Amino acid sequence: MPENGVETWDYTLSIPNDLRAVTVCRRTLRLILTLHGLITLVDTAELLAAELVSNAVRHTKGPAALRVRRNPEGAVWIGAWDTDPAPPDPPCLLGRALDLEDGRGLELVRACSDHWGWQVRDRGKYVWCELKGA
Repeated sequence: MPENGVETWDYTLSIPNDLRAVTVCRRTLRLILTLHGLITLVDTAELLAAELVSNAVRHTKGPAALRVRRNPEGAVWIGAWDTDPAPPDPPCLLGRALDLEDGRGLELVRACSDHWGWQVRDRGKYVWCELKGA
């Protein structure tokens, strides 16, 4: 165990462009967090990962990936990579989006995470969020 007592780790799950991959990612994330003793983060993390991964497979044509890691400060970082380097649509405020069928996903990510953002990387982009450690 590191000097500060926080175990760091990093997992990446490559997924096809298939909406069923969202369920695979949620279940994989649940298992990772549970095995690392972070059960209190599971429900929120699953919601966030599902939003990020579903956007990646719904709005692009290529493969995608889920990446989850824990940093030395104990925060859990969840990111979805896809092959489209274009920025994601900005979050729609929930109050203005209640009647919309789509467009609330990144607002949920913004509201439920401690930080979120995106970056161009690896011939595509990562849209990510962070949860403070438990």
